[in-house]
Amino acid sequence: MKKHSHSRSERDAQKLRVRRIVGQLNAIERMLEEDRDCSEILMQLVSARKAIKSLSENLIHSHMQHCIEHAHSPAEGRKHLQELLVVLERYVE
Repeated sequence: MKKHSHSRSERDAQKLRVRRIVGQLNAIERMLEEDRDCSEILMQLVSARKAIKSLSENLIHSHMQHCIEHAHSPAEGRKHLQELLVVLERYVE
């Protein structure tokens, strides 16, 4: 497992965002079980998707700032940059 230097407040904020997304997904599951209107469910899916996108962008920015800019060596920075590029290729698919 990699050691990161992210602040506790940053990690806590990210965990809170994940909990909110999980809550949204649980609500969507309940809506499906209740056979709610499709447009209502779709609106909740859009909200969850936007929340995931926002968290993803936050993590990309954090990775650039903490793992690439503050790498212990140029080689480590290049390695982290390459990892980010692989992730971004999948992110934009």
